[in-house]
Amino acid sequence: MIYTPMTKKAMRLAFVAHQSQVDKSNIPYINHPLHLAEEMDDEVSCTIALLHDVVEDTQYTFSDLEKEFPKEVIDVLRLLTHEKNVPYSEYIKKLSSNEIARKVKCADLKHNMDVGRLEEITERDKKRIEKYKEALSFLLECDGGIE
Repeated sequence: MIYTPMTKKAMRLAFVAHQSQVDKSNIPYINHPLHLAEEMDDEVSCTIALLHDVVEDTQYTFSDLEKEFPKEVIDVLRLLTHEKNVPYSEYIKKLSSNEIARKVKCADLKHNMDVGRLEEITERDKKRIEKYKEALSFLLECDGGIE
C-alpha cells in the first residue's frame, strides 16, 4: 500500500462506501479494493484501485468524488465504471486506451477470477470467469503482454 494524503483519503472513503457490503463468501467487500491497492506501484493507481467500485456499487457519485480527488483520478474512474447499458466488450475496449485503467482492471479481473474466494463455484461463476479471462487476455495484449 502506498500511504499518502490522497490514498489515505481514498481508503477512508472506500471503507465508508463499502461498509455494509460483503462478497459472495460473506467476507467484507472492502478486502477487494484493498487487495488491488496493495498491487499498485504509484499513488494515482493505488487511489483508483481503492475507489474503483465506489460509483458502480455504492450511493457515491462522480460529483461526490470530484470534490475530493483530482481530475486524473476521476477520469480513470469514469473509464473503470461499467455503465449498465454498455456491453461489457465495449466497456473493456474503451478502458483499454488508458494505461492506469488497464493496470487496475487487470488486477481486478485476476482477483475476481480467484476461485479460492468462493465457497462453491456455480455455472454462472464459470461463465463469468470465462468472460473475465477473455477481457484479461485482451487487456494484456493492449499492454504489450506485460503482466
